[in-house]
Amino acid sequence: MKTLGQFIVEKQAEYPNAKGELSGILSSIRLVAKVIHRDINKAGLTNNIIGTSGAENVQGETQMKLDLFAHNTMKQALISREEVAGFASEEEENFVAFDTERSRNAKYVILTDPLDGSSNIDVNVAVGTIFSIYRRVSPIGTPVTLADFMQPGNRQVAAGYIVYGSSTMLVYTTGNGVNGFTYDPSLGVFCLSHENIQIPSNGKIYSINEGQYLKFPQGVKKYIKYCQEEDKTTQRPYTSRYIGSLVSDFHRNMLKGGIYIYPSATNYPNGKLRLLYEGNPMAFLAEQAGGMASDGYRRILDIQPTELHQRVPLFIGSQEMVEKAQEFMKTFG
Repeated sequence: MKTLGQFIVEKQAEYPNAKGELSGILSSIRLVAKVIHRDINKAGLTNNIIGTSGAENVQGETQMKLDLFAHNTMKQALISREEVAGFASEEEENFVAFDTERSRNAKYVILTDPLDGSSNIDVNVAVGTIFSIYRRVSPIGTPVTLADFMQPGNRQVAAGYIVYGSSTMLVYTTGNGVNGFTYDPSLGVFCLSHENIQIPSNGKIYSINEGQYLKFPQGVKKYIKYCQEEDKTTQRPYTSRYIGSLVSDFHRNMLKGGIYIYPSATNYPNGKLRLLYEGNPMAFLAEQAGGMASDGYRRILDIQPTELHQRVPLFIGSQEMVEKAQEFMKTFG
């Protein structure tokens, strides 16, 4: 049984991107996962965890109590280690520059969706945490700037997610494949359970909120109908599976094969998911596992961000399925 800590130490010599500060950051995220796991398992027993906070985030969305808890937990864990120069979160309007001498000399910044799918927590459905790590572009020794966070996804040095479900798993990449670790609460450690994860090149699952069908672009409507048609040579119709939590839907499709789609719509003309907090880290993971991620026309990781909370359509999962969906988008729009 190999723990996450042992795995990180082993890979330090093999993968330059996993050395030094980056290893410390991953250790901080491991701690965050344990803390959030502990409190999620109290949902229903305390009013401090479930329900709305009464506040809204920068996008005008209602924040759940656990959104704010996860956000503050991640922020404090990174500040206390002083190995991160700055932090940006879906739950905070502006980025945060960590203003200590050690932090100003740190090499990395983190962007995160602290609790993806938080509206599901009240009904005991799996949720997750997403994180993305970049090497800063501003001079070492100075406070970080907006430019440090506005980098295309192809410049990520690490990314991952934690899924809090029937078990808690931490899945991450440093650009050398994808590995998953399952939390053993009796020991308090994450153990390597899914080594060198590979997304099947094709699958039988499509994940999309079909309740919004009338608001989708024509290309998406055509692709949904394609998924539902009977054709034995391509093993259609496919199975529809949609949880409503990106981490959970992506995790299932990564292991079993499938496509997750959150397209643009008449009420979200630019898409709803955030490029920096959701699109880029999940796209990095998908590609490292042999999959694909697109906005329907182009590679997610090549998009140059223009806003800290920029939205983007997302087609992600098995390569052949994403390529087919792109065909429909390019043909029908």
